[in-house]
Amino acid sequence: MATNKIDTTLVSAGRSKRYTQGAVNSVIQRASSLVFDTVADKKRATAGRASGELFYGRRGTLTHFALQDAMTELEGGAGCALYSCGAAAVANAILAFVAAGDHILVSGAVYEPTQDFCTKILSKMNVATTFFDHQIGAEIAALIQPNTRVVFLESPASITMEVQDIPAIVAAVRAKAPDAVIMIDNTWAAGVLFDALGHDIDISIQAATKYIIGHSDGMIGTAVANARCWPQLRENSYLMGQMVDADTAYMASRGLRTLSTRLRQHEESALQVAEWLATQPEVARVNHPALPQSPGHAYWKRDFRGSSGLFSFILHEKLGREQLAHYLDGFEHFSMAYSWGGYESLILANQPEELAAIRPAGGVDFSGTLVRLHIGLEHVDDLLMDLKAGFARLRS
Repeated sequence: MATNKIDTTLVSAGRSKRYTQGAVNSVIQRASSLVFDTVADKKRATAGRASGELFYGRRGTLTHFALQDAMTELEGGAGCALYSCGAAAVANAILAFVAAGDHILVSGAVYEPTQDFCTKILSKMNVATTFFDHQIGAEIAALIQPNTRVVFLESPASITMEVQDIPAIVAAVRAKAPDAVIMIDNTWAAGVLFDALGHDIDISIQAATKYIIGHSDGMIGTAVANARCWPQLRENSYLMGQMVDADTAYMASRGLRTLSTRLRQHEESALQVAEWLATQPEVARVNHPALPQSPGHAYWKRDFRGSSGLFSFILHEKLGREQLAHYLDGFEHFSMAYSWGGYESLILANQPEELAAIRPAGGVDFSGTLVRLHIGLEHVDDLLMDLKAGFARLRS
């Protein structure tokens, strides 16, 4: 980090005069072709095309460079690649470092599309994937093969929210396979609650669609890499045609400016809701990393700077189809939607057998229906009333 004062970094990063042209925010520069006045200008742009010179639209414009510089400073990396969405960031980050005959290790509780990419795309390229128990530590060393090229983490786990012992995993990988590239899906932490590169992870990936955009109206992925991995990530992503439009890049830059303020409210309200849920008779367990009973809480307390608005809880009962529809259909302030990270509160449910099917290692340790919440920026009292009414529907 360039500064310990993350709030200040979020306001100032990527706002040089070159990018703002005298305005407060970066300019929106839409371009496919960038015009050169002289042959010398063209040669200079060609030589600097990977380091911020205006060269060709697919390499980026001032709008893209502003966001890339901001993300690089925020996450303490050597560079940031931009993608059309978080799934594209995950897929292309992995593709940049594997070839036919390679092997990768992936946490068994990552985002389902990440798993699908490994099993449905990488497998066709003769890249083998071993999914490991999300709560593994130094024991990961036993899974490393001579051809292991990538280790992919996500903490907290998708949906079930267990926090990994990342320092133990990283130390074990570095000791046995020092050339392996360690990546993490860092979306839950928005790149500011967990310092991935500071924990010796090579690449921090985000679905910036979520907290960075912050308003559920744009899709973008980011991958910030350290100096060792940045040139290869940058060039491979460029060759794969990965980019994002200038308007979405601008929206992401603008979203950064209020990220800390929004995250603080998400955290405060989510904790209130989680603590209340933990007292309800219908609830068997609350999966919120900041609660002592949540798996991996000690690791969260040691490694993270705070928590965000996404967590889940498990009911004692497995709801039938009609029960579940009656429960979910009646909410006033919680909407049903797959993405999260915006200002609105969201709710989705998963049955234990559904989650078991996407947990290739580790399985599930519960039998009731799991409910995932994203706590938005509404007044927390209104959200609690909505949840109380939901439990009343279940009792009826």
